[in-house]
Amino acid sequence: MKKRYLNKSSKFTNLPVVEVKNPLYKIEKGWADICNRLNKEISVLENPKKLIVIETYQGVYHEEVIPNLKAGLKYNHFIQSSEFMLPDEEINKLIFQDVTNDRIFGFMTRLTMGTFFDPLKVKTIQSEIEALHEGIIIVYGSGAAIICPTPDMLVYADMARWEIQLRMRQHLVDNLGVKNRDTDDWMLLYKQGFFVDWRLCDRLKKTLFNRWDFLLDTNKMGYPKLVDGKAILEGLEQATYRPFSVVPFFDPGPWGGQWMKEVCNLDESAPNYAWCFNCVPEENSLMLKFDDDVIEIPSINLVFRHPRELLGDRVHGRFGDEFPIRFDYLDTMDGSHLSLQVHPLTEYIQEKFGLHYTQDESYYLMAAEDDAIVYLGLREGVNPTEMLTELEEAQAGGNPFGAEKHVQSWPVKKHDHVLIPAGTIHCSGKNSMVLEISATPYIFTFKLWDWGRLGMDGKPRPINIEHGKNVIQWDRTTEWTRKNLVNRIEKVAEGDGWVEERTGLHEREFIETRRHWFTKKTEHHTQGGVHVICLVEGDEVIVESPTHSFDPYVVHYAEVFIVPARVGAYTIRPYGAGESHKCGTIKAYVRF
Repeated sequence: MKKRYLNKSSKFTNLPVVEVKNPLYKIEKGWADICNRLNKEISVLENPKKLIVIETYQGVYHEEVIPNLKAGLKYNHFIQSSEFMLPDEEINKLIFQDVTNDRIFGFMTRLTMGTFFDPLKVKTIQSEIEALHEGIIIVYGSGAAIICPTPDMLVYADMARWEIQLRMRQHLVDNLGVKNRDTDDWMLLYKQGFFVDWRLCDRLKKTLFNRWDFLLDTNKMGYPKLVDGKAILEGLEQATYRPFSVVPFFDPGPWGGQWMKEVCNLDESAPNYAWCFNCVPEENSLMLKFDDDVIEIPSINLVFRHPRELLGDRVHGRFGDEFPIRFDYLDTMDGSHLSLQVHPLTEYIQEKFGLHYTQDESYYLMAAEDDAIVYLGLREGVNPTEMLTELEEAQAGGNPFGAEKHVQSWPVKKHDHVLIPAGTIHCSGKNSMVLEISATPYIFTFKLWDWGRLGMDGKPRPINIEHGKNVIQWDRTTEWTRKNLVNRIEKVAEGDGWVEERTGLHEREFIETRRHWFTKKTEHHTQGGVHVICLVEGDEVIVESPTHSFDPYVVHYAEVFIVPARVGAYTIRPYGAGESHKCGTIKAYVRF
């Protein structure tokens, strides 16, 4: 008999949108309409020589895009930027210091798009273009705007990060400037994308926002879309005035569970869902709705375009155009333990990987079975040498690592909150549903033991004992952990129909979390900083502006939403069928 985690139908929204209220914008759908629109716009350009740049993000599937553009566009010259890049071997040599030999980790590159190009080749093609006096010249590809920096028209073909990763898993796309999609290990494609390609593309993208004439969306293969660049910019601007959600991405894993299938309206035939990235703007997409259709763009574009309005001055001053708060789900219901792991200390991540802050985090329990546990901290009297020796022997194929011998386990129940400052050994056990609230350095998890299992690709998952042993804080043993990290919950305010509690995080962590229990309207204010909120109890709530500055925003159970700093005052109250029921939210923001 199927286990039920809800006693009702789920209302979870998998494709949230930001509606752009401007009837002037029209989405062109399909290659024929896209090319007709571009041909029309090109035809009214006044210059006899018309320079058209189609800049592409890494991950665009050129085998689809190029033939369709060539078949539908009118042009005299079609130039591909890839022809003017350095040879593969030179690019590989150039990026080696950032990519390294490690399967997972590298160094955040300081390179720019221009360094991938052969200066002599670029100068030659620029001279040839300059010598032309008429005709339509299309320059296409990543770095096209480097070759032709002052075009008459700029089309930007953007790409969502999770779609890029899915294409990498299928070996459909190459890394920037090289032909390497056929590598046996797709994780190497991802690593190069993360540490190099996306940094280069983003640095160039930021300089082009104000010059976009059109945005080309090819995230869904075979169903391209085109919209005016100013429509995207207006949509990003409008998003900063209201609560909104990015598009959650769900992924299976070797330890994955069954809770999200039901609660989040997912494919019941899938073996499991392990992760949900539901507020990771560098990874997630943002759906902008125009009339009856949507355009998908990376949600990081909003952070790049409006960092102060979204994050607030103080957060922007501290983190720049990075979104520092991450929410994601870890589902082990009817699954198995996560890997035993530790995150790097701040100085370690700065020195080894080039990031300026680390992944402090916490686990908030959305649900838990009676046998649910969290591994957190070390046992009293732990012997570091003995523990590390046993980890290394287990990884070499010896006896399985005895986690219970060295690592403290804690029983957990729904709505518990455990804090995990960097350097603390931890992992969520089976039969729990965790909302992970953390800082956002993405992939810097040092796995110490993975219970002897393989990844979804049938290969051993990377273990990082060498990194891990350099950051484990051996003094975080049972009593320290109990006192500092487990359910540090205190009431800070209450009123008619509501209670506010501080649930964390630890003093070493920059994120503050506040939980509200309420049966009536609760008042909130961003105080000049961005808020990230999850509905952790109750069917649905409604978020409203006291001054009616944004339309009411309905949030369902387990959904996560962002309140931009510029919103200021807002309220949350029970709504719909659960209007008279007790609701609960967990809110995170940067502490100053």
